[in-house]
Amino acid sequence: MSNKKGSLSITSENIFPVIKKWLYSDHDIFYRELISNGCDAITKLKKLDMMGEYSLPLDYKAKIQVIVSPEDKTLTFIDNGLGMTAEEVDEYINQIAFSGATDFLEKYKDKADSDQIIGHFGLGFYSAFMVADEVHIDTLSYKDGATAVHWECDGGTEFEMGDGDWDSVGTKITLFLNEDCLEFANEYRAREVIEKYCSFMPTEIYLSKKDAPEEYETIDAADKRDTDKVIEEIHEEAKFEEKENENGEKEQVEVSPAKDKLKIVKRPVPLNETQPLWTKSPSECTEEDYKKFYRDVFRDYKEPLFWIHLNMDYPFNLKGILYFPKINTEYDSIEGTIKLYNNQVFIADNIKEVIPEFLMLLKGVIDCPDLPLNVSRSALQNDGFVTKISEYITKKVADKLTGMCKTEKESYEKYWDDIAPFIKFGCLKDNKFCDKMNDYILFKDINDAYITLPELLVKEEKATDENGDKVEAEVVDETKDADANKEPEDTRKTVYYVTDLQQQSQYVNMFKEQGQNAVILDHAIDTSFITQLEQRNENYKFCRIDADVTDTMVEETAEDELKSETETLTEVFRKALNNEGLDVKVEKFKNKDLSSMLTVSEESRRMQDMMKMYAMGGMDMGMFGSASETLVLNANNDLVQYILNNKDSENVPTFAAQLYDLAKIANAPLSPEAMTEFVARSNKIMMLLAK
Repeated sequence: MSNKKGSLSITSENIFPVIKKWLYSDHDIFYRELISNGCDAITKLKKLDMMGEYSLPLDYKAKIQVIVSPEDKTLTFIDNGLGMTAEEVDEYINQIAFSGATDFLEKYKDKADSDQIIGHFGLGFYSAFMVADEVHIDTLSYKDGATAVHWECDGGTEFEMGDGDWDSVGTKITLFLNEDCLEFANEYRAREVIEKYCSFMPTEIYLSKKDAPEEYETIDAADKRDTDKVIEEIHEEAKFEEKENENGEKEQVEVSPAKDKLKIVKRPVPLNETQPLWTKSPSECTEEDYKKFYRDVFRDYKEPLFWIHLNMDYPFNLKGILYFPKINTEYDSIEGTIKLYNNQVFIADNIKEVIPEFLMLLKGVIDCPDLPLNVSRSALQNDGFVTKISEYITKKVADKLTGMCKTEKESYEKYWDDIAPFIKFGCLKDNKFCDKMNDYILFKDINDAYITLPELLVKEEKATDENGDKVEAEVVDETKDADANKEPEDTRKTVYYVTDLQQQSQYVNMFKEQGQNAVILDHAIDTSFITQLEQRNENYKFCRIDADVTDTMVEETAEDELKSETETLTEVFRKALNNEGLDVKVEKFKNKDLSSMLTVSEESRRMQDMMKMYAMGGMDMGMFGSASETLVLNANNDLVQYILNNKDSENVPTFAAQLYDLAKIANAPLSPEAMTEFVARSNKIMMLLAK
């Protein structure tokens, strides 16, 4: 072939610098593109062999070699794929943006099997010019009588092409790196980038350093392979040790038999796994396989709770594995990693168009060859199709969770505390997911049992009273009858909940004594979650356990029966606490030992919680005010009766302040100033007792 010079055929004279500088956001991605092109060429050659248009050599082993040379400032990529003729180089390289893969598939679409061509030889190849001042191609086509071709370009729009001396079917691409990108010729940096982008490509990838000294390893002679290069044969004599036998006599005992070993040139080890776990059928994978894959890919040595193996062929091809990780919410960031692949080629982490937002809390891999990627594979096209993929992933996760709740309830309950934040976040973000999960959301109650929403609203729980006798008590509480002149009563059933078992222990104990139940909602996401549940369901509402005094805790009284006591105690407590706005309520509690308690308006407290949640860091929470609270006093309690009967006593203000603080402590921590006063007052009361 005579030497040929020319200009690269492009549609715009300005497109080449655009390709070089802006097509890819990450410069290290050229590794992925060039290795992908090599995989592409190998896949094509295998297809031709399967269709009888070419015969692979008997000792053929598909591989891609990456050779770094810091001294020469070069990077070399070698594949043993189908290679190119001069005409093909002219067509696929010199005419930028022409896709050889597309042309190949079109030609053989009726003959080829389902294996995919992953590369787009053309623009992908030109990613090399982001890091190289000059690029050479040496290639030899598989076709009979083909002549080797040498091509070179210095990064402008001019190229030179002629006969070459490459003597192996396949292609060698040499990059002469520019001074700013010499890091990519470093062996450790190369390994890092290849493992990032190419860990699961379908062809074995080998990395080596040019002119590196040979490394050796020793193997048993019986393990020798035909491809091993033997340096030395080694015979190890048997080893003996002197030991005492049963008769107390010393004798020589063989502890290691004689062995024949071989010193060989160290076998190259591929950097990638060509058949990752997600490409296999779930029936082929063991529990240990899934756990090992999780450890290897995510470097997380805490075992995942469970996983979902995705395997779909229609209406689009999608495979993958999603893991529910075990998270310590105090120390771990609740942020997962979903790695997206296209035919085993890494695309990106956590692409929000494909991965529903709430599932980004998980860890996993998704491989979808049908993704409509642009040529740089960094952006998605065809929103409708991508939305279907996202919806499918959401559906499979919901199916797994609901199925587990139905058939593996014990395991589901065991995992619940760990997976609850994922599910609740998903319900907040995705209405369809919420609809599927609505009846399978678990609530842990104050008796350490797990119950679902339908059970909360319908079932009557068996409970015990203070004597240990069985009583019938509904989880929900009916509201009191309202007079005709009042506003229509709230007929929604009430689901009581606890946010802090320790802080609200007094209320919890009262509920248990009366055979009532409440659920535990102690996660930061719960305030938003129950608000959403209430908005989506008209039949119930959530109310914190300290928001009101329930009918089961108090004796029935006439409307005006405690009017006088209420007026007296309100005056005493407002004066003692120097708080004219204090709300005081008097009830006759069935438990006479209980003197006082605080109730906090559910609406105002929840509003305050929401504002705190969304407030910017450093903002003074005092500006939001405090939740509306009511001091409830027990008319059946001796101490409260003492205050009623001795309202002018000098010690009553002290007792009143102490009762208020005791009620406050059972509801929330005291402020530092209030705690100081409480301790001093407690000492004063003990001194009164001591006298």
